[in-house]
Amino acid sequence: MSATGRGLHGRVLDTLGPEITAGEYPPGSVLRTDELAQRFDVSRSVMREAVRVLESMYLVESRRRVGVTVRPKSEWNVYDPQVIRWRLAGADRPGQLRSLTVLRSAIEPVAAGLAARHATAEQCAELTECALGMVAHSRGHKLEGYLHHDVAFHRVVLIASGNEMFARLGDVVAEVLTGRTQHDVMFEDPDPAAVTLHVQVAEAVREGDAARAEELTREITVGALQELDILAP
Repeated sequence: MSATGRGLHGRVLDTLGPEITAGEYPPGSVLRTDELAQRFDVSRSVMREAVRVLESMYLVESRRRVGVTVRPKSEWNVYDPQVIRWRLAGADRPGQLRSLTVLRSAIEPVAAGLAARHATAEQCAELTECALGMVAHSRGHKLEGYLHHDVAFHRVVLIASGNEMFARLGDVVAEVLTGRTQHDVMFEDPDPAAVTLHVQVAEAVREGDAARAEELTREITVGALQELDILAP
């Protein structure tokens, strides 16, 4: 597909996806491809491509002689990074952030404990580098730089766990951290205690101290939930 084609169906998705995830089209709503093509002023082939993407996320299903039907929320692929992004942009942002942060609190401490047992020397070095990058960007309202290192830190922990299921959650965690920053659900400067905890997790992983790595990471996720109580009640 040409760049223009990708841009057109992307423009459709940028509007239609958030509308569906925000509940503007309740489950069971039928969307007509021809009507949507007219609304967005695109060809039917572009519209079909956009629908295929929505189908891959289980947001809709397409049936001949019926049309495109919005599926119940319980069937959505809520782990899809784009679905997370759309939901974080909607009115239920606090609930979505809380749900995802609770997921993190269940997964990441265990992953950190496993990382302390299985991380390679290169992964330990990368984790330390990420933690120091967070320190370097933790003051002076440098949230974008901080976010870059924060996302990388948590990706390394999940990958270094040696569990491929945990590793695949890297994009989910990245969307949570990015969403908090982009939607101002962060303090202007990160909590110094949280920054220190990340440095200590890197040390615990490098030292092979699984119990301490798990305990410290649990403190990080508990702190993230407490921040939501203040910033996104």
